Amino acid sequence: MGAVVFSDVHADAGAIAALRLWIRKPAFTRKFGTIDVVVNLGDILHRGDHPKEALEHIHMLAQEFRLVSVIGNHDHAFLNGLLVSGSDAASTYRHEQLRSSPLLSIFSGMPMEWVDQEILFVHGGPMELDSSTLHLKCWQRLGREAGDSYTGYHYTPEMAFAAIRSRGLTHMCCGHQHDNLCCKNTLEGIRNHELVFTPIVDKGSGLGALHVAEVPLDVPTILRVGACHGENPEFAYTDFTTFSFIRIGSPTLP
Repeated sequence: MGAVVFSDVHADAGAIAALRLWIRKPAFTRKFGTIDVVVNLGDILHRGDHPKEALEHIHMLAQEFRLVSVIGNHDHAFLNGLLVSGSDAASTYRHEQLRSSPLLSIFSGMPMEWVDQEILFVHGGPMELDSSTLHLKCWQRLGREAGDSYTGYHYTPEMAFAAIRSRGLTHMCCGHQHDNLCCKNTLEGIRNHELVFTPIVDKGSGLGALHVAEVPLDVPTILRVGACHGENPEFAYTDFTTFSFIRIGSPTLP
Protein backbone atom coordinates (compact mmCIF):
# COMPACT_ATOMS: atom_id res chain seq x y z
CA MET A 1 0.00 0.00 0.00
CA GLY A 2 1.24 3.49 -0.84
CA ALA A 3 0.05 6.92 0.27
CA VAL A 4 0.70 10.44 -1.00
CA VAL A 5 0.51 12.97 1.85
CA PHE A 6 0.22 16.75 1.63
CA SER A 7 -0.65 19.62 3.96
CA ASP A 8 -1.10 23.38 4.10
CA VAL A 9 -2.12 24.26 0.54
CA HIS A 10 -3.47 27.59 1.83
CA ALA A 11 -5.47 28.42 -1.30
CA ASP A 12 -2.44 28.01 -3.59
CA ALA A 13 -4.10 26.45 -6.63
CA GLY A 14 -0.84 26.31 -8.57
CA ALA A 15 0.87 24.21 -5.91
CA ILE A 16 -1.87 21.61 -5.63
CA ALA A 17 -2.11 21.53 -9.45
CA ALA A 18 1.62 20.76 -9.61
CA LEU A 19 1.19 17.95 -7.11
CA ARG A 20 -1.63 16.48 -9.18
CA LEU A 21 0.51 16.59 -12.32
CA TRP A 22 3.44 14.84 -10.66
CA ILE A 23 1.60 12.02 -8.94
CA ARG A 24 -0.31 11.11 -12.12
CA LYS A 25 2.92 10.62 -14.06
CA PRO A 26 3.99 6.98 -14.67
CA ALA A 27 7.53 8.03 -13.68
CA PHE A 28 6.27 8.88 -10.19
CA THR A 29 4.77 5.41 -9.72
CA ARG A 30 7.88 3.74 -11.09
CA LYS A 31 10.04 5.62 -8.59
CA PHE A 32 7.88 5.42 -5.48
CA GLY A 33 5.19 2.76 -5.96
CA THR A 34 1.45 2.56 -6.31
CA ILE A 35 -0.85 5.24 -4.89
CA ASP A 36 -3.67 3.62 -2.96
CA VAL A 37 -4.69 6.71 -1.02
CA VAL A 38 -4.00 10.45 -1.00
CA VAL A 39 -4.03 12.02 2.47
CA ASN A 40 -4.82 15.70 2.93
CA LEU A 41 -3.56 16.86 6.35
CA GLY A 42 -5.58 20.07 6.30
CA ASP A 43 -5.40 23.83 5.79
CA ILE A 44 -6.70 23.95 2.25
CA LEU A 45 -8.00 27.45 2.99
CA HIS A 46 -6.85 30.94 4.03
CA ARG A 47 -3.80 33.10 3.18
CA GLY A 48 -3.74 32.42 -0.58
CA ASP A 49 -5.86 34.17 -3.19
CA HIS A 50 -7.33 31.20 -5.08
CA PRO A 51 -9.46 29.17 -2.66
CA LYS A 52 -12.08 28.25 -5.26
CA GLU A 53 -9.52 26.87 -7.68
CA ALA A 54 -7.66 25.06 -4.88
CA LEU A 55 -10.88 23.39 -3.75
CA GLU A 56 -11.64 22.40 -7.35
CA HIS A 57 -8.29 20.60 -7.50
CA ILE A 58 -9.05 18.84 -4.21
CA HIS A 59 -12.36 17.63 -5.64
CA MET A 60 -10.56 16.41 -8.78
CA LEU A 61 -8.08 14.53 -6.61
CA ALA A 62 -11.05 12.82 -4.94
CA GLN A 63 -12.23 11.67 -8.37
CA GLU A 64 -8.79 10.42 -9.41
CA PHE A 65 -7.73 8.72 -6.17
CA ARG A 66 -9.12 7.59 -2.86
CA LEU A 67 -8.85 10.81 -0.85
CA VAL A 68 -8.76 10.95 2.95
CA SER A 69 -8.80 14.38 4.63
CA VAL A 70 -8.39 15.68 8.15
CA ILE A 71 -9.27 19.23 9.09
CA GLY A 72 -6.70 21.96 9.62
CA ASN A 73 -6.90 24.91 11.98
CA HIS A 74 -7.42 27.42 9.14
CA ASP A 75 -10.19 25.26 7.68
CA HIS A 76 -11.73 25.07 11.16
CA ALA A 77 -11.44 28.83 11.60
CA PHE A 78 -13.05 29.58 8.23
CA LEU A 79 -15.95 27.19 8.76
CA ASN A 80 -16.61 28.56 12.26
CA GLY A 81 -16.13 32.25 11.50
CA LEU A 82 -13.03 32.59 13.69
CA LEU A 83 -10.47 35.31 13.10
CA VAL A 84 -6.97 34.08 12.33
CA SER A 85 -3.94 35.89 10.96
CA GLY A 86 -2.31 35.62 7.57
CA SER A 87 -4.94 36.52 4.95
CA ASP A 88 -4.83 39.83 3.07
CA ALA A 89 -7.86 41.71 1.77
CA ALA A 90 -7.92 39.88 -1.56
CA SER A 91 -7.72 36.48 0.13
CA THR A 92 -10.44 37.39 2.63
CA TYR A 93 -12.76 38.64 -0.13
CA ARG A 94 -12.34 35.54 -2.28
CA HIS A 95 -12.90 33.24 0.68
CA GLU A 96 -16.10 35.04 1.62
CA GLN A 97 -17.42 34.44 -1.90
CA LEU A 98 -17.29 30.72 -1.12
CA ARG A 99 -19.64 30.74 1.85
CA SER A 100 -22.50 29.08 -0.05
CA SER A 101 -20.36 27.11 -2.51
CA PRO A 102 -20.97 23.37 -2.95
CA LEU A 103 -17.17 23.05 -3.06
CA LEU A 104 -17.23 23.29 0.73
CA SER A 105 -18.91 19.87 0.84
CA ILE A 106 -15.39 18.42 1.11
CA PHE A 107 -15.43 19.51 4.77
CA SER A 108 -18.69 17.77 5.65
CA GLY A 109 -17.96 15.36 8.48
CA MET A 110 -14.20 15.81 8.08
CA PRO A 111 -12.45 14.28 11.12
CA MET A 112 -9.59 15.62 13.23
CA GLU A 113 -7.43 12.55 12.56
CA TRP A 114 -7.04 9.37 10.56
CA VAL A 115 -5.14 6.19 11.47
CA ASP A 116 -3.67 3.60 9.12
CA GLN A 117 -0.83 1.08 9.37
CA GLU A 118 0.08 2.26 12.91
CA ILE A 119 0.48 5.87 11.73
CA LEU A 120 -1.58 8.72 13.17
CA PHE A 121 -2.32 11.31 10.47
CA VAL A 122 -3.31 14.66 11.98
CA HIS A 123 -2.92 18.33 11.13
CA GLY A 124 -1.46 19.54 14.42
CA GLY A 125 -0.94 17.10 17.26
CA PRO A 126 -1.98 13.93 19.10
CA MET A 127 -2.90 15.24 22.53
CA GLU A 128 -6.27 14.34 24.05
CA LEU A 129 -7.23 17.62 25.71
CA ASP A 130 -10.55 19.40 26.17
CA SER A 131 -12.83 20.81 23.47
CA SER A 132 -11.68 24.44 23.62
CA THR A 133 -10.55 25.72 20.22
CA LEU A 134 -6.80 26.03 20.88
CA HIS A 135 -6.72 22.57 22.48
CA LEU A 136 -8.19 20.81 19.43
CA LYS A 137 -5.84 18.51 17.53
CA CYS A 138 -5.95 20.73 14.46
CA TRP A 139 -4.59 23.68 16.51
CA GLN A 140 -1.90 21.87 18.51
CA ARG A 141 1.73 22.35 17.46
CA LEU A 142 5.08 20.74 18.20
CA GLY A 143 7.34 22.82 20.44
CA ARG A 144 10.29 22.63 22.80
CA GLU A 145 8.17 23.40 25.86
CA ALA A 146 4.63 22.33 26.67
CA GLY A 147 1.86 24.75 27.44
CA ASP A 148 -0.87 27.02 26.19
CA SER A 149 -0.21 29.62 23.50
CA TYR A 150 -2.36 32.02 21.49
CA THR A 151 -1.41 29.97 18.40
CA GLY A 152 -2.55 26.66 19.90
CA TYR A 153 -1.45 24.26 22.61
CA HIS A 154 2.26 23.33 22.36
CA TYR A 155 3.36 19.73 23.01
CA THR A 156 6.85 18.24 23.11
CA PRO A 157 8.19 15.25 21.15
CA GLU A 158 8.25 13.26 24.39
CA MET A 159 4.54 13.94 24.89
CA ALA A 160 3.75 13.02 21.30
CA PHE A 161 5.56 9.69 21.44
CA ALA A 162 3.84 8.85 24.73
CA ALA A 163 0.42 9.75 23.31
CA ILE A 164 0.73 7.62 20.20
CA ARG A 165 2.30 4.73 22.12
CA SER A 166 -0.67 4.72 24.52
CA ARG A 167 -2.92 4.08 21.52
CA GLY A 168 -0.82 1.22 20.19
CA LEU A 169 0.52 3.35 17.34
CA THR A 170 4.11 3.77 16.19
CA HIS A 171 4.39 6.93 14.09
CA MET A 172 2.71 10.31 13.69
CA CYS A 173 2.47 12.31 10.46
CA CYS A 174 1.41 15.96 10.73
CA GLY A 175 1.63 19.32 8.98
CA HIS A 176 0.59 22.72 10.33
CA GLN A 177 3.98 24.35 10.88
CA HIS A 178 4.97 24.52 7.19
CA ASP A 179 8.52 23.16 7.53
CA ASN A 180 9.47 19.51 7.27
CA LEU A 181 10.87 17.63 10.23
CA CYS A 182 11.77 14.07 11.13
CA CYS A 183 12.11 13.16 14.80
CA LYS A 184 13.02 9.60 15.81
CA ASN A 185 12.64 7.88 19.18
CA THR A 186 15.79 5.75 19.26
CA LEU A 187 17.41 3.59 21.94
CA GLU A 188 19.74 6.52 22.59
CA GLY A 189 16.83 8.92 23.04
CA ILE A 190 14.74 11.26 20.92
CA ARG A 191 16.76 12.71 18.04
CA ASN A 192 16.08 14.94 15.05
CA HIS A 193 16.95 13.08 11.86
CA GLU A 194 18.68 15.22 9.22
CA LEU A 195 16.88 15.22 5.88
CA VAL A 196 19.17 15.09 2.86
CA PHE A 197 17.38 15.89 -0.41
CA THR A 198 18.59 14.59 -3.77
CA PRO A 199 17.07 15.61 -7.14
CA ILE A 200 15.13 13.32 -9.45
CA VAL A 201 14.54 14.86 -12.89
CA ASP A 202 11.87 13.72 -15.36
CA LYS A 203 13.59 14.99 -18.50
CA GLY A 204 11.45 16.62 -21.14
CA SER A 205 8.42 17.04 -18.89
CA GLY A 206 8.91 20.76 -18.28
CA LEU A 207 7.84 20.14 -14.68
CA GLY A 208 11.26 20.57 -13.12
CA ALA A 209 12.67 18.18 -10.57
CA LEU A 210 11.52 16.40 -7.46
CA HIS A 211 13.92 16.64 -4.54
CA VAL A 212 13.54 13.61 -2.28
CA ALA A 213 14.73 12.70 1.23
CA GLU A 214 13.98 9.10 2.24
CA VAL A 215 13.59 7.99 5.85
CA PRO A 216 13.20 4.35 6.99
CA LEU A 217 10.34 3.81 9.41
CA ASP A 218 12.47 1.53 11.58
CA VAL A 219 11.79 3.19 14.97
CA PRO A 220 8.91 5.35 16.27
CA THR A 221 9.00 8.58 14.26
CA ILE A 222 7.31 11.98 14.06
CA LEU A 223 7.06 13.04 10.42
CA ARG A 224 6.09 16.66 9.75
CA VAL A 225 5.37 17.39 6.09
CA GLY A 226 6.35 20.78 4.65
CA ALA A 227 3.74 23.09 3.17
CA CYS A 228 2.25 22.40 -0.25
CA HIS A 229 2.32 26.05 -1.31
CA GLY A 230 4.76 28.63 -2.57
CA GLU A 231 7.51 28.36 -5.18
CA ASN A 232 8.69 24.90 -4.04
CA PRO A 233 5.66 22.99 -2.73
CA GLU A 234 6.32 19.97 -0.55
CA PHE A 235 4.48 16.70 -0.03
CA ALA A 236 5.39 13.10 0.80
CA TYR A 237 4.97 9.48 -0.18
CA THR A 238 5.07 6.43 2.08
CA ASP A 239 4.76 2.71 1.57
CA PHE A 240 4.63 2.41 5.39
CA THR A 241 8.17 1.03 5.56
CA THR A 242 9.88 4.13 4.13
CA PHE A 243 8.75 7.76 4.22
CA SER A 244 9.86 10.04 1.38
CA PHE A 245 9.79 13.80 1.90
CA ILE A 246 9.35 15.42 -1.53
CA ARG A 247 9.96 18.99 -2.68
CA ILE A 248 8.92 20.21 -6.13
CA GLY A 249 11.72 22.20 -7.75
CA SER A 250 11.31 24.75 -10.53
CA PRO A 251 12.11 23.76 -14.12
CA THR A 252 15.34 25.78 -13.87
CA LEU A 253 16.73 23.68 -11.03
CA PRO A 254 19.10 20.79 -11.88
